[in-house]
Amino acid sequence: MKTDKPSERERFRGCLLGGAVGDALGAAVEFMKLSEIRSRFGAGGIRDYAPAYGGLGRITDDTQMTLFTAEGLLRGAVRHDTKGICHYPSVVANAYLRWLVTQGFRPAVEGEANEGEPGWLFGHPELHSRRAPGNTCLSALRLMRRLGEPADNNSKGCGGVMRVAPVGLFASRSDTGHVFQLAVDSAALTHGHPTGSLSAGVLAVLVQGLVQEASLPEVLETARHCLASAPSSDETLRAIDCAQDHASRGTPADQAIRELGEGWIAEEALAVSIYCALVATDFREAIVMAVNHDGDSDSTGAITGNLLGAQLGVQAIPAEWLAPLELREVITEMADDLLDCRQWSATDIEGRIWDKYPGF
Repeated sequence: MKTDKPSERERFRGCLLGGAVGDALGAAVEFMKLSEIRSRFGAGGIRDYAPAYGGLGRITDDTQMTLFTAEGLLRGAVRHDTKGICHYPSVVANAYLRWLVTQGFRPAVEGEANEGEPGWLFGHPELHSRRAPGNTCLSALRLMRRLGEPADNNSKGCGGVMRVAPVGLFASRSDTGHVFQLAVDSAALTHGHPTGSLSAGVLAVLVQGLVQEASLPEVLETARHCLASAPSSDETLRAIDCAQDHASRGTPADQAIRELGEGWIAEEALAVSIYCALVATDFREAIVMAVNHDGDSDSTGAITGNLLGAQLGVQAIPAEWLAPLELREVITEMADDLLDCRQWSATDIEGRIWDKYPGF
C-alpha cells in the first residue's frame, strides 16, 4: 500500500473514521450469509453503502460504543488533570453506562451515568438509537454493581475488541504495556473470558504502533510480546498466527476468512481484520473484503477500518464513503480531542473542556 505519508492527525482521524466507515458498510449485511449477500448485491458482494437503520452510512452499536470509550478516556484525562488521580477503567465504565441509558436502560449502579451533567457526546440524538446492540454488553452493564469491576461472565464475544481503538490513540505515547492493559481492562468491563479482553489489548497495541508509523507486521510482533506475559493467551496468539499464515501463503480471501471464523467472537474478529489489513492493496479493498463473509460483518469492517485508517490516514478513505457517514463531524472532532488533549491548558479544562467532558 503506497500513499503519501499521513500526519499524526490524519492517522487519528483515519482510525476512528475508518472504523465507522467499515461499520456502516457492514451494517446492511451483518446477519446475512455470504451467499445471501452475493444474491442481493452481485458476485462481488456489497461494495457501497446499502440502506440500514433508515439511511445510508448509518453506524451501529460498534461505533456508538467506540465513541463512548473515547469519551470515557477524555473525561478521565480531565479528572486526572483536575484531581490528580484517576482510575481510567472506572471512568470508562461510567461512559458505557451513559451509552446504556441511550439504549433505554437504567444502570443498577446508584447515582452513576452522570445524567445531571452528561456531557457533549450524550446530547447527539443519533446515539440514542438502538442499532442491534450486543446482548453481552447490555446485560453486563445492566448488572454492573461497581464501576471498574470486570464482568462476571465467560463471554468472549467481539463486543469488547470492536470498541477499544481509542485506547491506542489516547495512550499512543505511553508505554505499550500500559496501552495493552488499559484496553484489556476496558473490554473486561463487559466480557469476562480472557480471550474477549486480550484480543482488545492486541487491537489497542496495533493502533498505537500504526499511528506511530510502524508497519503492521512490526506491531503484530509487539502485540505478541504483550500476550506472551498474559495468562490464557493461547487462543489469541493462535488466531494471530492463523491470520498471518493465510496472508503469507496467499490463501484466497473467501477461504481464509471462512477458516478464520465468522467474527462473532473476539479472536475471530481480530484475526479476520488482521488478515484483511495485511493482504489488501488499499483501504477500499480491505473493507470490502472484511464485510463480505458469513458473520459479524460490521465488527470485522470496523476493526479493519481502525487498523488501515491508523496506518494510511483519513485521506485513504474513499470520499463517497465519508460524505454520507453518520456523525462524521462528531467522530472527527473526537479524534482531534484524543490527539489534542495532551496540550489542553488548565484554563481550557476549567472552561470549555469541562463543559464538554466533565471530569467524573
